[in-house]
Amino acid sequence: QVQLVESGGGLVQAGGSLRLSCTASVRPFSSYNMGWFRQAPGKEREFVAAITWTTNTVYTDSVKGRFTISRDNAKNTVYLQMNSLKPEDTAVYYCAADRSGVPTTVRAVDYWGKGTLVTVSS
Repeated sequence: QVQLVESGGGLVQAGGSLRLSCTASVRPFSSYNMGWFRQAPGKEREFVAAITWTTNTVYTDSVKGRFTISRDNAKNTVYLQMNSLKPEDTAVYYCAADRSGVPTTVRAVDYWGKGTLVTVSS
């Protein structure tokens, strides 16, 4: 059974930083394209960042220059370093895995984590 387990969420003041982690049981992890999505209250789930198995990265415009996605294949883990956080970044953040494509849309995702809550206070 495939599992993606996120951690690292929490409450932070505006301007602060958090690092999210996602450990995945997909095999082989190194062959999967990984991503992060978020869903704010009352809104649809949206793409945040993705990293391919070749370590190419892509970001949504609102987080460029503030967030960094990375991966450690030896640990089967993908990270999202979030700096200069804003109240509008408040959401549940979901880890995503896609075997065949880059997970930039909800429909493209093969596997989801259960999410971790990030709350940014003003």
